[in-house]
Amino acid sequence: MTGRPTPATRADTPQAPQAPHAPHANTPAPSGDGPVLFASDLDRTLIYSAAALALDGPDHLAPRLLCVEVYQARPLSYLTETAAALLTDLASRPGDVARFVPVTTRTVEQYRRLRLPGPPPRHAICANGGRLLVDGEPDPEWDVRVSRAIEGGCAPLPEVRERLRTTADPAWLLKERTAEDLFCYLVVDREAFPPQWAEELAHWAGERGWTVSVQGRKVYLVPRPLTKSAAVAEVARRTGAREVLAAGDSLLDADLLHAADHGWRPGHGELADTGWSAPHITALPTRGVLCGEQILTAALARATGARQS
Repeated sequence: MTGRPTPATRADTPQAPQAPHAPHANTPAPSGDGPVLFASDLDRTLIYSAAALALDGPDHLAPRLLCVEVYQARPLSYLTETAAALLTDLASRPGDVARFVPVTTRTVEQYRRLRLPGPPPRHAICANGGRLLVDGEPDPEWDVRVSRAIEGGCAPLPEVRERLRTTADPAWLLKERTAEDLFCYLVVDREAFPPQWAEELAHWAGERGWTVSVQGRKVYLVPRPLTKSAAVAEVARRTGAREVLAAGDSLLDADLLHAADHGWRPGHGELADTGWSAPHITALPTRGVLCGEQILTAALARATGARQS
């Protein structure tokens, strides 16, 4: 897995979190003889809510969908049946050939609601890299390393939450939540939400070792060492991965894509909206659930082709 030059982002957009002080900073590079990892974001990359499907064609031509999440007795997240077959194929490959690693900002509880096609992944990453699951359970060694990294250079979570309480306007604030006692986020009314508030918050947070990312109706505040790329690097080290493939749509996926050997970015999401790009990342034009099919098709072809080469 190799480093890449940092791509430019718009000055008026909160910066995607990077990982200069990530917990894996002193980890040796993976070997070249192991599996190919496909480390992918989930929501709006592989799986989609009904509101995010972006099915623009005639109803009778719409793809068949498979529900992979139920919340409060209601279907919540979907992928196409074609995407489900592709993911099953990829996830079922022998562990020395290819491995699928879900990478999500969801909490462990939220991740466990999912019923993804194929065998359960050996490794999964939750809480934006804050939790590394091994066979479905949080890895205690990783928990300790993450805690130490955050404590070493970031303001404590209660200080950040207090800032939110004193500056967020009830006119646009809908909810305030914490995730795994690691980071926090707001659910806001985007029509009433003032962008300059996020810019001011990003400046305040940056001085205290935190980053800000606005994704749809959610405003995330995340400690700078808490990154998806850090946890993926640890999985790559443990598995001896020869190559890391990645996919994601949001600013919180930028560091994951930045650190991968190759990756894909959908035609929707914050990265597409801000024009984020990198030489080793394929920017797909497709928006919505059909983009999940394209990502999985490309990842499967590259993962199996790389192993055979």
